[in-house]
Amino acid sequence: MTFAGRNVLVTGAGRDTGRRLALAFAARGAHVLVTARQRAAAEDTVDLIQAAGGRATAAVLDLADPAAIDQLPVERLDVLVNSGAQYLGGSPTAAEITEAIAGAATGTVLLTERLLPVLRASGSADIVNLISAAGEIGQHRSAAHGAFYAAKHAQAGYAEILSERLRPEGIRVISLFPPDFVQDGPREADAALTADSVVDCVLFAVGQPRDCFIRAFYFEQQAPRR
Repeated sequence: MTFAGRNVLVTGAGRDTGRRLALAFAARGAHVLVTARQRAAAEDTVDLIQAAGGRATAAVLDLADPAAIDQLPVERLDVLVNSGAQYLGGSPTAAEITEAIAGAATGTVLLTERLLPVLRASGSADIVNLISAAGEIGQHRSAAHGAFYAAKHAQAGYAEILSERLRPEGIRVISLFPPDFVQDGPREADAALTADSVVDCVLFAVGQPRDCFIRAFYFEQQAPRR
């Protein structure tokens, strides 16, 4: 599977799953725009990509800041990966709740709308949304705070109508609804879902021929054992 000649933007790519996604796309030939709230984190990911012989550029992007979204420099884009989101657990403050919903819900919508003209110009665009089982109707598998559920349900609703409306234009909207998962662990049937398996699902869907529209991935695993 190759993504040579493709331009990919990954949000939240300064660490964890976002970083893994950026590395995976770059390893398969894509030029990756690595975005993160902190420039140092984005540049660390770019350094890893370049050390492996890949191509990447770093950019600061706070999804909770509409001005930052407006100022993001993007001239060409084939794949947008909406993976940036602030997880909420325990007893978050009002400020943390506000920021999490602003980033995962409002930020995802504003960024996608901002980039739609560039994606349309691609001729073979994909929009990937790493949502969560917290955004899946009727599921309660995430240990996240209710505000995280609210943000992810908003993200899922936007992705659903976007998929319906962009399908006639040939733009694929791909959403993933994993339960809480681990970054590293055994990739076995009785183990928690791993970030690498989530990344593999993304690569598989984006790598399909243009007649193959995979709208969503749902996962049967429960949350990680604690």
